[in-house]
Amino acid sequence: MKGTKTSSFGTKGRVAHDASKFYNSKLYKEIKNNNSDIIVNEFPNELLNTIIASSCENMKDIPNNSLHLMITSPPYNVSKEYDNDLSLNEYLSLLKNCFTETYRVLVDGGRACINIANIGRKPYIPLSDYVSKIMIEIGFNMRGEIIWNKSAGAGISTAWGSFQSASNPILRDVHEYILIFSKGNYKRERNKEEKELRKDNITKEEFIEWTKSVWTMNTESAKRIGHPAPFPEELPNRLIKLFSFTNDIVIDPFMGSGTTAIAAIKNNRNFIGYEINEEYINLANNRIEKLKEKNSEILLFN
Repeated sequence: MKGTKTSSFGTKGRVAHDASKFYNSKLYKEIKNNNSDIIVNEFPNELLNTIIASSCENMKDIPNNSLHLMITSPPYNVSKEYDNDLSLNEYLSLLKNCFTETYRVLVDGGRACINIANIGRKPYIPLSDYVSKIMIEIGFNMRGEIIWNKSAGAGISTAWGSFQSASNPILRDVHEYILIFSKGNYKRERNKEEKELRKDNITKEEFIEWTKSVWTMNTESAKRIGHPAPFPEELPNRLIKLFSFTNDIVIDPFMGSGTTAIAAIKNNRNFIGYEINEEYINLANNRIEKLKEKNSEILLFN
């Protein structure tokens, strides 16, 4: 079958698509591809599958180029009980420090996935735009963004401003963003030995569905989990299957209630997390221990 190529009128489908005309255009001339060190360093065994009670702004215990995937949902600084009352500049500085460290510890080709929501109305603060700019400044390559459609499970906001009037109608967000970045090369290479250890565990149906840029998922109950803003386990589950191999190490620099760790364990990945709130560290560790006990019981009776 003859492959498709970039056309002035677009193409109906893309088969062995040649996009060289597009990537050689003026639009891409000033955009550089950020390369990185391809050396992979050993991760300390004693830190494997632990949560470090410290700020992610200084990951001094983690070697360069030793982790494979970051998944996180940073606090949105919207005056919830786990938030510090930071100015916008202070908040963005915190994120930049944390994600600069994340860039250092990720392997070449490793992905960084950030769940973020835009906030406020007077005016609207586009946190997703600020974070994307920060990540590109650090050196990450942006790979896309996923719209998380929460409308199926989210409570319907009645903060609509001037009801049925053009005076001041307010848009009611029923979505959040999942921003996707990678370090260095677009493709994560594996040698023969790594291919034996690190394998895919995503089905054909999952891959086709989850590579679409809109995901519809219910939200998680804060009351059930015991954390003010937990994301649903399905969110890191999909990201882990899409962007990592079995036995990889997944980092969540804002570990919170431990949902990323739970999803990592269930998918035969390792995890490392950072969290400064002792209450949430205990919550996360308790959830992880309960999962391990459940897994042990399943093995015992099989």
